[in-house]
Amino acid sequence: MSRTDRKNPERSKPTQFTCPECGGTEVVQDLEKGERICATCGLVVSDHRIDTGPEWRAFTSDEKDARSRAGAPTNYSIHDKGLSTMIDWRDHDSQGKRFTAKKRSEIYRLRKWQIRTRVHSSVDRNLAQAMSELDRLSSQLGLTKSIKELAALLYRKLIVRRLARSRSIDAMVGAAIYAACRLRKAPRSLEEIARHSRVSRKKIGQHYRLLVEKLKLRMPISDPANYVPRFITQLNLPGKVQQKVLEILEMAKQNRTLVTGRDPRGLAAAAIYIASILMDHRVTQRDIAMAAGVTEVTVRNRYKELVQKLNITMAP
Repeated sequence: MSRTDRKNPERSKPTQFTCPECGGTEVVQDLEKGERICATCGLVVSDHRIDTGPEWRAFTSDEKDARSRAGAPTNYSIHDKGLSTMIDWRDHDSQGKRFTAKKRSEIYRLRKWQIRTRVHSSVDRNLAQAMSELDRLSSQLGLTKSIKELAALLYRKLIVRRLARSRSIDAMVGAAIYAACRLRKAPRSLEEIARHSRVSRKKIGQHYRLLVEKLKLRMPISDPANYVPRFITQLNLPGKVQQKVLEILEMAKQNRTLVTGRDPRGLAAAAIYIASILMDHRVTQRDIAMAAGVTEVTVRNRYKELVQKLNITMAP
């Protein structure tokens, strides 16, 4: 069938398509010619269809980015979501010619008022300061883009709904980051966040409880296994040690007395210490404690409990 052999035809089965000639339900869309063709009898059902795609072609991702004329997607971690414009500080036109003195004075006034209108309300000023702090903390903690976006979204919900008036911006940003990390199962401790923040651990904890209460969030219980990949990377241990750690933690979950009321970082640290001995990649308790952010006493206590309750035979 000549019409169905054209370049790049797409065969589909629309739910409401029926060929008026043969009653077939399968249609071929020829995007190059803008025609819809019945795949059974070859009848051209419609032609001159509008192609809504771009008029240019790209063969690599870099070429696609360079040719695309659309703007960047909305970004919650920017106070105006990245939708506003900005007048450049270089006093040149599109052809590279320098503005006259009168034109420069006019552009200066326009630029000044444009900056003022971007942050004109108290909510915008709050978000501008908060997103700057969020960007700094995310960089210090090495957070992924998805966690950063979720933290920004949680903070925006509080501010736009006016659920957290007269609260510390720095503490609320730290609380939003802590909540986002737990929701994305890439937890960071309050101590880690407070170490890079301008407020104390206690204050971040108070604002975190406020955030959970106001937004009615259902936070997942911290799983020791979520801490393991980060600790393994910091200690430069191989993948087989990580696999053994996860097996030990899975056995520990079956015995609720080992997990209930225990700091998940301490359990993860103790399981790493046990696995490092079993797999002959020994690491000192001090190094593990420093990576996990707990004390050596905690590592020893959790280590003794795991070995005793799980009947693990340790090498001498």
